[in-house]
Amino acid sequence: MMSFPVTTVYLFLFSLLIFLNQSPLAASTITNTTDSDTKTAYELLNSFNFPSGLLPKGVQSYDLNERTGQFHAYLGGTCSFSLEGSYQLKYKSTISGYISNNRLTSLTGVSVKVLFLWLNIVEVIRNGDNIEFSVGIASASFPIDNFYECPQCGCGLDCVNGQVSKLRTKSFVSSI
Repeated sequence: MMSFPVTTVYLFLFSLLIFLNQSPLAASTITNTTDSDTKTAYELLNSFNFPSGLLPKGVQSYDLNERTGQFHAYLGGTCSFSLEGSYQLKYKSTISGYISNNRLTSLTGVSVKVLFLWLNIVEVIRNGDNIEFSVGIASASFPIDNFYECPQCGCGLDCVNGQVSKLRTKSFVSSI
């Protein structure tokens, strides 16, 4: 059995750590901090051609792998609200998926109540001036101007007046 001096083992481990920190995979991950040079989660959405109102107020941080587009957005806790005459939405404390220009895929952490069922929103696509939401078997399209303002947990879009805004729908399309 071959034995290595302790200093050689430490030197090897130290070199490996430096190599991993310099690798393209490590360099492609952005973590949002309080640094003013780092984009907010809402600015990040805008940079991929989405309105910031897709996320509720209160996103505390996020991370993004620029190479793959995988992201995680972190809220302080769960969040839910209703939009008058339309939908109830729930956000888990962590929302994740993959982001690219005009497309959010493999989403987890966001669900919508349709009739009596809670369905996970799995994909969001910007198609011109519309935002399309897919729950897998069905999708719905809404004008983008519904999403310029970020909803607030508990009360949605019009919390100051104690009223809840109504979401305008453009169409409903079933994939079946």
